[in-house]
Amino acid sequence: MNSSGSPTEAALAGADAWLVAVDDAGEDGDWLARQHAEATELGLDFVVEVRSEEQLELALERLDPGIFLLAAGDGIDTDALSHALELLPDIPAGKLAVADVGVSSREQVDELERAGVDAVIVGTRNVAELVGDAPPQV
Repeated sequence: MNSSGSPTEAALAGADAWLVAVDDAGEDGDWLARQHAEATELGLDFVVEVRSEEQLELALERLDPGIFLLAAGDGIDTDALSHALELLPDIPAGKLAVADVGVSSREQVDELERAGVDAVIVGTRNVAELVGDAPPQV
């Protein structure tokens, strides 16, 4: 996944998905739709990073993407895990929810899984401890 460059550059580099942060759209209301159309045309999975309920609503209105990256909101005092759990119920059934919340324990991963998160982004140094298994061979 990549959020710099373009979907075409990502596809040429062998990427499977294109990550776009709703925040990056700024004032350009059509930017998200253009990114979505280009990525879809190239056969890339389209992943939308959302940091707030407003961004989630915007993504659903304009794109109806299949994969959401739930990230910590800007300027929020709550912890990232709680924030992701607050956003999760608004993700429609049938959509994938990926949490990017800086988990630090297996219990946090289990909590996200029980709540319905489909995947959790973890740091490479924590893989074995967080997944409860040996790290994958890369």
